[in-house]
Amino acid sequence: MSDPVIALAMLGILVSTIMIGFPVAFTLMALGVGFGYYAYFQPDQAFFDNRVFYLLTQNTFTVLNNDALVSIPLFLLMGYLIERANILDNLFRSLQIATRHVPGSLAVATLATCALFATATGIVGAVVTLMGLLAMPQMLKAGYDGKLASGVICAGGCLGILIPPSIMLIVYAAQAGISVVKLYAAAFVPGFLLAGMYIVYVIVLAIVKPELAPPLKEKVTYSLAEVSRLLLISFFPLALLIIAVLGAIMFGLATPTEAAAVGAFGGGLLAAAYRSLTWGRLKEAVYLTARTSAMVCWLFVGSATFASIFSYLGGEGIIKQFVLGLDLNPVTFLLASQFIIFLLGWPLEWTEIIIIFVPIFLPLLPHFNIDPLLFGILVALNLQTAFLSPPMAMSAYYLKGVAPTLLLTQIFRGCMPFLYVVLVCMLLIYVFPGIALWLPNKLYG
Repeated sequence: MSDPVIALAMLGILVSTIMIGFPVAFTLMALGVGFGYYAYFQPDQAFFDNRVFYLLTQNTFTVLNNDALVSIPLFLLMGYLIERANILDNLFRSLQIATRHVPGSLAVATLATCALFATATGIVGAVVTLMGLLAMPQMLKAGYDGKLASGVICAGGCLGILIPPSIMLIVYAAQAGISVVKLYAAAFVPGFLLAGMYIVYVIVLAIVKPELAPPLKEKVTYSLAEVSRLLLISFFPLALLIIAVLGAIMFGLATPTEAAAVGAFGGGLLAAAYRSLTWGRLKEAVYLTARTSAMVCWLFVGSATFASIFSYLGGEGIIKQFVLGLDLNPVTFLLASQFIIFLLGWPLEWTEIIIIFVPIFLPLLPHFNIDPLLFGILVALNLQTAFLSPPMAMSAYYLKGVAPTLLLTQIFRGCMPFLYVVLVCMLLIYVFPGIALWLPNKLYG
């Protein structure tokens, strides 16, 4: 059996073991070390003199010494502190009052709250769960269709994958070897474009079919001063924190790591200002940050070891030759790669897709003259569909956990229109790549 065939067998074993449910990071490391021992084996050497052990330790040091990854635990800490600061209920209430005259106002307020909160936390499960507890009962009580309410919460909760400061974008930038700052700038317009398309869809639907999103019957009238005060208390502090963090990054005032540190400190100040910063909540936020950061870092170590051996055995070369042999043009390559990522999104988490499978496509981008910034934005949009498309739509399962009265089929059907909106947004970026590339080119040349 030739080395490239062994490399493909290595990839097949990886996919099979992940499907069974083995821990991904340790599966990657085990396969990398096992097949690497074979690749570097020399008959006359001692067991621990095999170069694969040096490779593993070197990859561990390199990953943990990567400056770009330092921002991940800091952004996570910022998100977990804000999540536990009880900001969400006040934020949703103020946006609900501010949009009360807009058709489908509850759904619009939910999407706006999800967009802002997802931007602050970047944690899909947390946003969907909290909004499911907060917004779902109010929408159902107001007579909203259960499918529409489900789709709004699931779609809105996924926006944190795309809108900066997204953890997924940091991981992709580290894998692709590109600037996190430029990638954030590229994601800014598509992220808010998608959020805006969701809101426009809901408003049009509420106008065309008002029975799905009936107008609210106001029991209390609010003056402009009262609405402004509510927004000043709940909306603007969080919005200013996010703008300060993103602005510092995008205008070169701070590195992503420095901005993330300021964001984590600001998240703590917000929690203290809302009188929610208890010792128990702080300890829980730090624990969750450490656990998630460790998972990402060990995934990087395992991925680097696996990828090194896979490439050494010739697996990367045989895949590249196969793709080039298909004689694809850039458009068909993009469509094929995104379709594969779409299918991978059913059984796998975004971390596994970005760290294991996206690097297979990255070496092919120069051949097809595709900007890695554009490819990253399309991947981030594509992963929105992974969270929304049955049978493995994780956002639907998050919502089902806090809304047991809804059938899973109802939630799936509610997600589908928003899935189509994501596909339309992807099509727009395919046709007009300047949507993603204009801002980084304008800011950084």
